[in-house]
Amino acid sequence: MKNGEKQVEQYYVYVLEANLALRNGMSIPLITEFFDFTEGDTSRDKQDCETRAFRRLAKRLKQEFPRLPVMVLLDGLYPNGPIMKISDQNRWQFMIVLQDASLPSVWDEFRGLSRLQQENRRVQVWGGRRQQFQLWVNQIDYEYGSGRFKRRRNVHVVVCEESWEVIDDETVQKAMRTSRHAWLSSKPLHQDNVHERCNLGALHRWAIEFGFLVEKRHGYNYEHCYSINWKAMKGYYYLMRLAHTLNLIAHYSTALIKSVRFLGVRGFIEFLRESLALCRLDAISVRQHLEAPFQVRFD
Repeated sequence: MKNGEKQVEQYYVYVLEANLALRNGMSIPLITEFFDFTEGDTSRDKQDCETRAFRRLAKRLKQEFPRLPVMVLLDGLYPNGPIMKISDQNRWQFMIVLQDASLPSVWDEFRGLSRLQQENRRVQVWGGRRQQFQLWVNQIDYEYGSGRFKRRRNVHVVVCEESWEVIDDETVQKAMRTSRHAWLSSKPLHQDNVHERCNLGALHRWAIEFGFLVEKRHGYNYEHCYSINWKAMKGYYYLMRLAHTLNLIAHYSTALIKSVRFLGVRGFIEFLRESLALCRLDAISVRQHLEAPFQVRFD
């Protein structure tokens, strides 16, 4: 008890999200998979984990979009054999962040083979940044599992270093900033595809991360505990993601772009809310519009 009030424990639940990342910077929420204790190894009191949740999410994604060409963009939690195997089984490509401490055997092979593939380099300016794909190495032998479950797969690694000029906030002087990226690729890399796979694919994870930031800090109250009822919390979460999806589609739709530019994003959302609140939608006309062929074009 505290000041006469009953204390209530709060629990955080991890959620795995699949977002559709497009080249124009748009990232659309697609599928949600909650971590669930019952999905873990309950006999050994082991909780659910990213790999198990990814397996469930991948199954749902494949069922909903069985023929959709997919390149999976994953962060540094996922460079492992089981994740690659799931992608291969679904005939998906992947670009996975490879951290310095991940897959030591792959890094050792990368350093050894790099001396034999010195021609695999590319320097360019893209998005205002000087990029040096200092090296990529193909056909690295990667083993995972043990015993009769031991598996082997060829992976391909690319490292990119970036530099760009900014104005320092404190000194108001020009300063240089740098960053370094490394990825595992499902397909061999070469001069004609390294830009597309890295810049137009892997780096677009920033759009997904920015979408999560918007939900946390820009009006969706992602981290707020609205209820201690688990079903109610999940219901709010799904509605929040659905609202974010609708707002994004409206924001980028060419049919609405003039209104969004004039009113601003929040102004347009308020205009849409007021429009829906003040008018009565006719079920018959709505059904007729939905059944008729239509296209949604994005800016």
